[in-house]
Amino acid sequence: MSDMRKGLDTMTEKTSRVSGAEAVRDAGPAGAPVVLGSEPGSFAWGVLAKRHPALIRQVRDAFPYGRRQHEALDALLDEITNGVVEPLALEDHDFERWADWGRGYFGRSWYDAPFLWAESYFYCRLLGAVGYFGTGPWRGVDPFAPFKQAELRGEAVEEELRALDALADVPAEERATALLHASLWGNRADLGFRVAAEESADGEAASSALVADDSATLWQLLPAGASSTVAVVTDNAGREVIPDLILIDHLLERRHVERVVLHVKPYPYYVSDAMTADVVDCLRRLTEASGEAGRIGGRLWKAMGAGSLEVRTHPFFCAPLPYEEMPDDLREEFAGATLTILKGDLNYRRLVGDRLWDATTPFADLTVYFPGAVAALRTLKSDVIVGLEQGTLDALERSGAAWRTSGTHALIQVRR
Repeated sequence: MSDMRKGLDTMTEKTSRVSGAEAVRDAGPAGAPVVLGSEPGSFAWGVLAKRHPALIRQVRDAFPYGRRQHEALDALLDEITNGVVEPLALEDHDFERWADWGRGYFGRSWYDAPFLWAESYFYCRLLGAVGYFGTGPWRGVDPFAPFKQAELRGEAVEEELRALDALADVPAEERATALLHASLWGNRADLGFRVAAEESADGEAASSALVADDSATLWQLLPAGASSTVAVVTDNAGREVIPDLILIDHLLERRHVERVVLHVKPYPYYVSDAMTADVVDCLRRLTEASGEAGRIGGRLWKAMGAGSLEVRTHPFFCAPLPYEEMPDDLREEFAGATLTILKGDLNYRRLVGDRLWDATTPFADLTVYFPGAVAALRTLKSDVIVGLEQGTLDALERSGAAWRTSGTHALIQVRR
C-alpha cells in the first residue's frame, strides 16, 4: 500500500468518528458555534451567495469548454442558488470520503452546512463539473490557471522583483523582517516599501496593522547556524508564493534552516491556492528575472535539486477538516519539523477551528494539539480570530472598520 493510500485511509477512518451535523456543531471547547453561511450579510453568506456564483461564471468563460461542461456548471450554479446540497455520484472522485464528510448535510441548504465544509465541497463540485478528475481531455486542466498566470505576468510582480535589488545590501536583520512581512501580507505585499527610507511611513502603517506579532518568538526558534527543518504550508500561488520563496531563500542562505519542506495542494482549490505546478511557475519567473530576483531564483532552483528545498503534498490539504483531525502520517511529518509555518486565512481557520471564538481565547490553547511548534502568518479575510489582547480588541471594535474580513489587518502568532 502506498504512503498516499495509507494517508487517505487513515484520514477517512479518523474523520468517520466525528461526521454528521450534530457532531460538527457541538464539538470543541466552550461550545463556540461553528461558522455557518445562514446569516444574511455575514462574510460567510457573501461567499456562498455572491462569490461562488460569480466564480462559476468566470470559470465558464475562461476556457472553451464544451456542452457537457457548460451544462454541469449551469446545474451547479442553479443548485447553489436555488437548490439543496446534492451528493456526489458513485463514480465521482473521492465519493466515499465526501459521503462520510457530508453525512447530515446532503439534502439541506448550502447555507445550513458549516462554512468550511460548504466552501471545500463547492470546489470539489466545481472541479467535477469541468472534468478535472474525469478521463476526458479536460482531465488535470486547472480551471483557475488563467487567473494565476495573468497575475504572475502582471506589472505588479515585475515591480516587486525589481524592488529586491534594494534589499541586497540591507543588514540581515532588517532584510529578514522585510521578507517576513512580505510573506505575511501576500498579494498586498510590496517588497520595496518595507525597507525604502522614503516610504518608511508605509512600513510603519503595515506594522501598526498587525493585530498580533510574535515574530520575535519565530526568530528565536530559528537562530542562525542551527540545523533546523522548517515546514511551510502554502496558501495562494503567484504574488504570495513568490514572497514565500524569497523568504525561504533567506532562511537557507543565512543558515537559519538547513532544510525547508514546502507543502502545496494536490489539486486546484480556493481559486488561487498553490500546487506544485504553480511553485515551478514562480521559480521560473524568478530565474528569468534580472538582478537580485534572478540570483534568488537560481539559488532556489539548485536547492530543489540538492534536497534542501522540497515540495510535498497530501490529500488532507483539500479536506474540509480542521488540522486537529490530521492523519497520522502528516502529524509525524510536522512533528519532525523545528517549526511549521501555516500561511493564509484558510490554514488559520483549520488550525484553530472555524468557529466564532471569543477573540481573546489564547492561541496556544487552541493549538496545543499541534505536533510541534507552529506559526500562523495570516492576512485577516474571515471572521475567525483568537489570541488578541483585550485592549487591542477594544480598539479594533471601536474603529468601526470591517477589520476581521477586509484584508487590512494581519497577524503573526506562534506557539512554541
